[in-house]
Amino acid sequence: MPEIETTRLRLRYFNLQDFDDLFRLYSDTEVMKYLSPRSREQTEASLLKHIQHWQEHNLGMWAVVDKQSGKMIGRCGLGFLDNTSEVELGYVLDKSYWNMGLGTEASIATLNYGFLTINLERIVAIANPANIASRRVIEKVGMKYQKLAHYYGQDVVYYAISQSEWQPDNTFYLIET
Repeated sequence: MPEIETTRLRLRYFNLQDFDDLFRLYSDTEVMKYLSPRSREQTEASLLKHIQHWQEHNLGMWAVVDKQSGKMIGRCGLGFLDNTSEVELGYVLDKSYWNMGLGTEASIATLNYGFLTINLERIVAIANPANIASRRVIEKVGMKYQKLAHYYGQDVVYYAISQSEWQPDNTFYLIET
């Protein structure tokens, strides 16, 4: 199973020992402002889903680890967009790591994996229209605004990028484990 290293991050598979870190992230009302905070039970279900998704689809969410501290600081990866077969980029970072370019770094590595390793044709991303920081990450990685849409029970802005539009970044390293 592949893991990824970037300049500052390691994207690795989730394991059951990640529960406390993931719950800290998912229960933070500021971090989850646009996604809605999760209870212990909801976090446990999400963690199990993150693990299972990789086993079933060869894609999913990675635990994002700060290489310098060794601390899990978020999640980033690919999943299926709400009730569709489209593959969606998603990410959440601990607020103490915001505004450092780490969401962009993790997202670029994830798009590289999606296009270069598993050969996806297209990847989409959505965000709450008011979530300017998330929209900025989506645009920085080269995704283009397509439309207003409705997913996960809310109105969102919908972006996409195709494999032919993607500009590969060679600053990440894929590690087979």
